[in-house]
Amino acid sequence: MAESEKNLDGLELSKEWQEAADSRAALLSYLKEQVPQIFCLKDSSPQEEEELMQSRLLHPLECFLFGEDPQEGLEKLKQGSTSSHLCGRVFKEGETVYSCRDCAIDPTCVLCMDCFQDSVHKSHRYKMHASSGGGFCDCGDVEAWKIGPYCSKHDPGAANAMVTDDCVLDLELYGRAEKLLRILLHYVTEFLVWEENFELSAELQPRIKDNTYYCVLYNDEHHSYDHVIYTLQRSVNCDLAEAQTHTTLIDKEGRRAVKRGSLSSCQQAQERIRANSVQISQQPLRVEILHSVVMAHQTFALHLGSWFQKIIGYSVGFRQAFCQVALQPDVDRDRPCLISRLMLHDARMFKGARKIVHELIFCSMLMDTEFKRLFAIEFTKHYKQLQKDFINDDHERNISITALSVQIFTVPTLARQLIEECNVIKVIVDTVMELLREHLDDNNRFVFLGYNSDKFSRVQVIFHDLRYILISKPSIWTEELRGQFLKGFRVFLGLLKCMQGMEEVKRQLGQHIAVEPEWEAGFTLQIQLRHILAMFQDWCSSDDEILLLAFKECHRVLKQCNNQPFHRDATDHYMCKHILHVRPYKVSREPVSIHLPISRLLAGLYVLLCGTGAIERLDNPATYDFTELAEHALRCVVLAAQVSAEMWRRNGLSLVSQVYYYQDVKCRDEMYDKDIVMLQIAASKMDPNHFLMLVLLRFELFDYFNGSCSSKDQDELTQWNRLTEEMLYLLIVIIGERYVPGISHLTKEDVTMREVIHLLCIEPMAHSSLVKALPENESHETGLETVITKVAIFKKPGVSGHGLYEVKKEHLVEFNPFFYHYSRSQHSKAEESQKKRRAQEGNDKALRPPVPPAFCPAFSHIVQLLCCDIMVHILRNVLQRAAEDRPTHWTEAMIQRALHLIGQALLEEKSQLENVTAEEVTFDFSLKARLMGAERGKSVFLLLSKIKTLPSLEAQKDMIKWVLQMFEVVKCLRENSSPTVSMSMETAKPEESAQDKEKAERKRKAEAAKLHRQKIMAQMSAMQKNFIESNKMLYENMPESGTQGETVASTGDHATEQRELCIAVGPHRGSTPADREVLTCILCQEEQEVMAQAPAMGLAACVQRSTVLTQCRGKIPSSRADGPGTSYPLFMPPDLNVGTHTGSCGHVMHATCWQKYYEAVQNTTRNRLHAELIIDLENGEYLCPLCKSLCNTVVPLIPLEPLTFDYENAAIIGEHLTLPRWIQILSARIKGLQSIAQDNDRNTEGSSSNGSTGLFGEGQPDFRSILSYGVQESRKFSDSITEMLVVCATTVHRVGLKTAPNELCPRVSIMAWNTCAFTIQAIENILEQEGKPLFGSLQNRQLAGMKAIVQFSATQGLKSSQAVIQRHFTDMLGVLLPVMSRKNTPSLLEVDLFHLLVGLVLSIPSLYQEETVDLQPSAVSSAYNHLHILHLVTMAHVLQILLSSADVPAAGDGQETEEERAAAELYSAVSQHTGRLLPDVSGSSLVERVKTGIAPFLRCAALFFNCLTGVPPPEELFSISVDSQEQMEALCSYLALPSNVFQLFHDHRETVSPLLQRWCGSPVVTKALKGKIQTVRYPRKRNRLIELPEDYSTLLNQASHFKCPKSTDDERKHPTLCLFCGAMLCSQSSCCLSQLEREDVGACTAHAATCGAGVGMFLRIRECEIVLMASRTRGSTYPAPYLDDYGETDPHLGRGNPLHLCPERYRKLNQLWQQHCILEEIARSLEVVNVMFAFEWQML
Repeated sequence: MAESEKNLDGLELSKEWQEAADSRAALLSYLKEQVPQIFCLKDSSPQEEEELMQSRLLHPLECFLFGEDPQEGLEKLKQGSTSSHLCGRVFKEGETVYSCRDCAIDPTCVLCMDCFQDSVHKSHRYKMHASSGGGFCDCGDVEAWKIGPYCSKHDPGAANAMVTDDCVLDLELYGRAEKLLRILLHYVTEFLVWEENFELSAELQPRIKDNTYYCVLYNDEHHSYDHVIYTLQRSVNCDLAEAQTHTTLIDKEGRRAVKRGSLSSCQQAQERIRANSVQISQQPLRVEILHSVVMAHQTFALHLGSWFQKIIGYSVGFRQAFCQVALQPDVDRDRPCLISRLMLHDARMFKGARKIVHELIFCSMLMDTEFKRLFAIEFTKHYKQLQKDFINDDHERNISITALSVQIFTVPTLARQLIEECNVIKVIVDTVMELLREHLDDNNRFVFLGYNSDKFSRVQVIFHDLRYILISKPSIWTEELRGQFLKGFRVFLGLLKCMQGMEEVKRQLGQHIAVEPEWEAGFTLQIQLRHILAMFQDWCSSDDEILLLAFKECHRVLKQCNNQPFHRDATDHYMCKHILHVRPYKVSREPVSIHLPISRLLAGLYVLLCGTGAIERLDNPATYDFTELAEHALRCVVLAAQVSAEMWRRNGLSLVSQVYYYQDVKCRDEMYDKDIVMLQIAASKMDPNHFLMLVLLRFELFDYFNGSCSSKDQDELTQWNRLTEEMLYLLIVIIGERYVPGISHLTKEDVTMREVIHLLCIEPMAHSSLVKALPENESHETGLETVITKVAIFKKPGVSGHGLYEVKKEHLVEFNPFFYHYSRSQHSKAEESQKKRRAQEGNDKALRPPVPPAFCPAFSHIVQLLCCDIMVHILRNVLQRAAEDRPTHWTEAMIQRALHLIGQALLEEKSQLENVTAEEVTFDFSLKARLMGAERGKSVFLLLSKIKTLPSLEAQKDMIKWVLQMFEVVKCLRENSSPTVSMSMETAKPEESAQDKEKAERKRKAEAAKLHRQKIMAQMSAMQKNFIESNKMLYENMPESGTQGETVASTGDHATEQRELCIAVGPHRGSTPADREVLTCILCQEEQEVMAQAPAMGLAACVQRSTVLTQCRGKIPSSRADGPGTSYPLFMPPDLNVGTHTGSCGHVMHATCWQKYYEAVQNTTRNRLHAELIIDLENGEYLCPLCKSLCNTVVPLIPLEPLTFDYENAAIIGEHLTLPRWIQILSARIKGLQSIAQDNDRNTEGSSSNGSTGLFGEGQPDFRSILSYGVQESRKFSDSITEMLVVCATTVHRVGLKTAPNELCPRVSIMAWNTCAFTIQAIENILEQEGKPLFGSLQNRQLAGMKAIVQFSATQGLKSSQAVIQRHFTDMLGVLLPVMSRKNTPSLLEVDLFHLLVGLVLSIPSLYQEETVDLQPSAVSSAYNHLHILHLVTMAHVLQILLSSADVPAAGDGQETEEERAAAELYSAVSQHTGRLLPDVSGSSLVERVKTGIAPFLRCAALFFNCLTGVPPPEELFSISVDSQEQMEALCSYLALPSNVFQLFHDHRETVSPLLQRWCGSPVVTKALKGKIQTVRYPRKRNRLIELPEDYSTLLNQASHFKCPKSTDDERKHPTLCLFCGAMLCSQSSCCLSQLEREDVGACTAHAATCGAGVGMFLRIRECEIVLMASRTRGSTYPAPYLDDYGETDPHLGRGNPLHLCPERYRKLNQLWQQHCILEEIARSLEVVNVMFAFEWQML
């Protein structure tokens, strides 16, 4: 009824508005009345506001729009409309987006997760990264993709391929839509740009104005969360929670009303907020007072923005109507259109309003090609103003309207139209110029001294827009495009002109510079322009006409530049009969600038002209003065050389940094490389002698090489030497570096290949390191993938580290030791690496210059530098200095460079001679090198022969030999005397014989070394044998340790040797060998034998709670009441939900040494910053002094008692001490002890003598009968061992039960037994999972730790009260012997029987205690005790397995074995006792079931008895090759069990039958069989980390669909996956905070408390990293097990390559968890990282 009324009201209202003379006035009148009644009322909730708005405002508007019931109108609309082919999903911050490197037009073209999963790009080379928010999915945009523009969802397909986005609305509906949207968009625009806080426009002014105001606080980026919370608490009297809520919403929405009241009260609040915020920060918070009606209309305007989006989504027609209205020019006044008004007001709007406007633009104008063009024109028209507003705004760019530029400027067709129609290049550059104008000096050059870094970083963003415009060059040039592009280019040159020669430097003499000059801003500008310069050159190269015009324009502007002019007239300079007429300029004395963008751009354009051949069309080339053009580039190179020669040390670090960046990969493309190109251009055009003289002049070496200056000043000589090295290096580069397309005939691929080869010649490198070392293009591509497989071999990574590329051998010939992109350190590393490699291959160490590609014709003249007179003069001069051997006048590096130049010259001559006849070759270096100066014995050739013998040039000997050989080769070619090859063979002969001698010598040395090694190995082997002999205990788990057998063999005859050795339980058990164990303390390094009466030695160990074996993850037992009555910890539940694990690193310390070390650690750590993050002092933690493992106790080492077993006595006792008799004796002893203690707590029924007699037959034994079977005196231990036993037991008790330390607690001994049992179970679990044999495969630390724990647990009876332990024994025995049970003794199905076995075996000695004497059972008594306990527990376990059997196959026919018959017999008895609740099962399946179910128990028991008795196990248990049947038989024989365990029930039938009846009669068993309670199945499930998908994008997909269960907003979340159980959590978010022990913790910490007993391993999906957690305060990150194709992890998806699961690494993580090493890993990683700021792990 209400619904129909609502529809009726809405339709009536809409009819009224429609019929009104002025619909706008009618509608606004209604809004004036309704809006204040719905929004901003005192007690209204957001839900109520939403409902009222829907019914009273939006519903009537929809009725008006459709002219009928909106539901019906919508249905009709749906029938006629088609879905859009554009996805248009707007990204939220942190959302994962994908870009295809193969198909995207540029890197800004991205797909959302869903579109990517359904697209062809999934199988391409894609990248993934987290969106910064604000962009939208480009699926369906044909201009964004080369192929595959549509995913399968948005593909228009063949059926409706012809459907276009034309308007499909009928005209009447379209008219109504346009009318309504115009009224409402005007209304929304007015209120979003409204700046009056108290008043409204006349048409919305309410009749009665009440005195209700709001004090509204706005978001800004100056004040932190804490500042705002503090200010609110002080200013508006709200509590912390309320202040936090306000602050969160202010940050999210941009503003929040923090007070409602009268005008005066709001003004007071405003003043207080401003005053309190100014105290904290220099700037007050922005706070305004708004009238409630203004606030209400603004709130509704925002809701209307969202409503517009919904309406636009209904139909293409509505979208077009909206765009039409938004972009329609304002006819009334000279005002911009509505959307422009919103854009221009963007910087003054608050965050929430901005988001609405931006989303509205996304879903309307940007989804329609024509309107996108119109919007782009509006955007460009107001571009300058929008950027100015953004510069002054303090909000981030992703919530600024300027961020929309990426959606417009990157569309190729749109970019061209904007250049043609609006000259967008000029607009952008003008904007930059206007914003940077304040930094111009009198010479019209930039000076960035004292610049505002925040403002400057915002200006840099504008360069991105210029890059977007230029990102795809045009294939067809129109006249209009040419003209406008050149206009834009001229304006851009104007910007570069302001940079040409900026920030000049002058060398400091005498005193060090006082203030480091500003340099970062200039280089930041250079980095921003790097790609733009390359793109401008790229655009120019696509049209010859443009290229020529651009070159001329660039040259014209360069000539106008007046930076660092000459101050003196030209003079003549003479050298070797050559004269150079040039103006003097000394870089070391006059100003010089590193910024020369116009010169470098000109060099780039010149090379392009040469490449296209357009250079021929250049008008009067004679007008170009190349000496002048090269001047500034040469100065720059000289500056770098002088800085390298340490001549500018007094200018401070700023200049060193500038030179570093000048040559660094980030800048070198458009700086250093272009300067080299410019010098090559000059060298190709100038006379070679003049060019070299110019170089010498600028290097200030002219006089030095002319011989007209000398010095004895050591510093000056060193300087000259360094400059000579740098000058020679420059000549090598100018002549040899031809890998630039246009300078020689090469492709970009060849250039990249050479870069990669040289990088890999330094050392093998990871893919990411290569990418960082290569220059990127504008699309962030390096071209590495296309060439890497051609030049390198990939070596896959292991379990850690990353994959590496190694250069292929055949490409090593291309190695150039003077590669111009090497830094100084890279040069020396590469040289060393290559010399080492050549030595290993048996070659000489000469690093020959590679054969370079030929120059293009335009540059071919450069090679003449090598054979000109000045070059020969320079080389002679350098070699002569070495020949005279005056150490201060030359360096080895100088000679090395000279030899390289000579090599280059000879290779050039050789290649020319090979191509044409000697007569035609004008290149005559070898002739000049032999003749010039020969008369005085100073020709290059003769000097080389002379320096060959210099001892100081030993390292260059091979190179000199090679150079002299090359002289001979060239000579032969000139004379045509003999073939090159034979000649080189002849010249090589003497060298070869020398090499042969060297090889023979090396071989002799290797033989001698080999003999020496063998001798040492023999000595070590002998020492090792002695060590093994004297430390047998350590090696007893080794299969080959047969020596232990020999010691025991003497006690019996040879026939029984094997049996004695290999049985650990019962009357046939083997003896314990008498092995001495001598260990060294890691602290004092003193050796000591482990003895019971000696000072204590202990193993560093760590006790921790563990859920590694749990069968019900997330369930932690809560029973913590004192006293033995409680079930846990006395009885471990079979699901092992939480255990206490004790692990050791295996390092031994004296107890006293440890005590001192521990106290020292406590004292020093307290003073260390954030030490609590590494070790918890309160918890007794410390780091092992040797291996830095985390420890919290020391396990005392207790030696095994040597024992020779008395088999005769055992056989006699065995006749009497049968199982029934043993049970009688125990019962009598327990009863007697209880009567002594007068403890009558026990269940009266259980203690009745009738029951006992009935069960065990006649003749009750007396109280002391137990002693008659053999007793001995208890072991005595030294005081220090006793003390350490207490320390260790107390730690185990405290950590295991999370309780306060209390050594007198009756549960201390129980926890010791529990940790012993649990640790053994954990070790057995690891061995089984890793497929290792039970014995012989444990690490020494695990083995030593396990033995120590067992012996420590076995001695618990010594310190605790005997009565307490007897009581524990009685309670535990009650599970097996129901007659002794109490009313709260658990049933068989509620207990883990291995824990029970350990507890019973270790506590039974307490029964032998007498009041006056300390007694313990003799070896024979113990053997029978162990045997009977083990038999009883094993039978109980078999029953456990049968009762909790899973669905087993039904009974089948066939021949039954004896074992199967016994199994069937037992099963029928059990079935009878349980009231026929068990299903019928065949004997064979029962046998199989029991064997697999009991195996883990038997394996654990074998480990336990091995550590307890020291009896070595049988050979079969040392191997995994033995089949499971043999393993089982070996286990049973070692534990003195029949291999057919069902035989036990037969052998002890009389004893067991009544027990079976009682065991099966428990109510718990009945409930379990009826399915009312869950039971554990055997064998228990082996826990592993969860299965992870192979492809990481699958995980990202799961994360993108993750919704936080406690949060309704769609803000960015951090989905985090628990690797133990697979739960997806919302980490680092306030929505999921919970309380843990009265403290706020994050979702991960809370989850780890229940899932991993405080330990956690989580995968943060969006960050692609593992988080390890150990407690609330401690955690660390760890690499995720996902690698890219190059074997590297990618934390935070920085590189974004596709990632795949690495099974080996995931296995390692699994081991880390299973071996309880997570705490250790965290401590180690925190110890390595110096923690400066504590991370709040508990909030994760």
